[in-house]
Amino acid sequence: MGSKIKNFSLIGLGVLAGIAGSMQFDALAQKSAGSPLPIEELRQLADVFGLIKSDYVESVEDKKLLTEAISGMVASLDPHSAYLDKKAFKELREGTQGKFVGLGIEVGMEDGYVKVISPIEDSPAYKAGLKAGDLITRLDSTPVKGMTLDEAVKRMRGEPNTKITLTVARKEEDKPLLFTIIRQEIRVQSVKSKIVEPGYAWLRVAQFQEPTVDDMAKKINAIYAQEPNLKGLVLDLRNDPGGVLPGAIGVSAAFLPKDVVIVSTNGQLPDSKQTFYARREYYASRMIGDPLAKLPEAVKNVKMVVLVNTGSASASEIVAGALQDYKRATVMGTQTFGKGSVQTIRQLSTDTAVKLTTARYYTPNGRAIQAKGIVPDLMVDETADDDGLNGFRLRESDLTKHLSNDRDKAEETKKIIDELEEEKRLAALEKKRKPLEFGSKDDFQLAQALNHLKGLPVQLSKAKVESKQEPSINDDKTKDDKKNGDKK
Repeated sequence: MGSKIKNFSLIGLGVLAGIAGSMQFDALAQKSAGSPLPIEELRQLADVFGLIKSDYVESVEDKKLLTEAISGMVASLDPHSAYLDKKAFKELREGTQGKFVGLGIEVGMEDGYVKVISPIEDSPAYKAGLKAGDLITRLDSTPVKGMTLDEAVKRMRGEPNTKITLTVARKEEDKPLLFTIIRQEIRVQSVKSKIVEPGYAWLRVAQFQEPTVDDMAKKINAIYAQEPNLKGLVLDLRNDPGGVLPGAIGVSAAFLPKDVVIVSTNGQLPDSKQTFYARREYYASRMIGDPLAKLPEAVKNVKMVVLVNTGSASASEIVAGALQDYKRATVMGTQTFGKGSVQTIRQLSTDTAVKLTTARYYTPNGRAIQAKGIVPDLMVDETADDDGLNGFRLRESDLTKHLSNDRDKAEETKKIIDELEEEKRLAALEKKRKPLEFGSKDDFQLAQALNHLKGLPVQLSKAKVESKQEPSINDDKTKDDKKNGDKK
């Protein structure tokens, strides 16, 4: 069976040759197990530990064995759960602030190699020419095969201005490619904006970070200062991999009525069954005021389009889903990634933690995002030539060990292209494509969004998509909360 063309953008900041996602931080390290420990299996683990210590060809430190056992146990659960050692935990906290030192790529694992999910705009990797879908086979002279993703990420991380050489296998190239890249501090600009033409503005959220809500509020105020009678706004979430949950709540709340449901979660633990509302306490720090308080009232009613694509994941899907459910905006573009799971940081010590998937996300109408994503109201391809590439890019449901969609198991298995000639055609088209600068005059999807805001015809995609989500019939609580607000 042919392999799917897995050229897409960001993965919920799965690993930013680093780490993030739509996350919640929890300093509680220990929870009640709820069931007795499996004594026999734990005894086997201890026996294997003893055998390695006594019989392995060379001595292995206890700490290394136990750390690797923890890391492997957590990593086996799903693509987004991970054990965070001292360095990884520090990098995660830096990443939520919008900066880290590295190459500037989101990565995953495929067939034992590191797969480039997407280079970050303007990063060293982006400038060097790495592409989504590239397989990294060597880091300097060390083969990647046999490494865990965490080990590979650690090797790609390093001090600023140090070099690393990547050996890359690219699908359309016969020979391996070599890229020598200088590590730099990567600063991701969370929010960008501009007046694209009189009466119409473009607001882009590239990643949901701690400063995102403040930054967005400043950009919106600047837009209205320049264009007081704004007729239409395009909220661009394309290639937005996600980030911290309060950022998604705050961005949604800026455009929705106060107190409405933005998103809900459900998991095993009582604290994973939560509903989040458009209220200051859900998106702003207790130490500061409400960053949305001084927004112009007109922003609640301005005509809107939300642009999404396969690289829109996690927090960006929460925003798109909320604005779509309330019919506040028209969602346009291509089907999103489908990363609808909550990663909670359980701190184990002062400098280590576990990033554990603890719940699934649901839109205000009770639609599960996981492994399905958000289907746009208007499907629009990235380019005008309708080349068919958008339907064949990697999504959450293609990832090994991905968490299933608990509300739609019958449609969980994705269709895969088997015809080799079709794969070759799509790969050749992708090779010819030039990197798109979002918000530029060549941005076809933005042009179609503006057409829609003006009431002009929109060039729709001819590609087939997965069936549109239906509201869950089992989520009466969420629907009641949406109608009545929080009565606690």
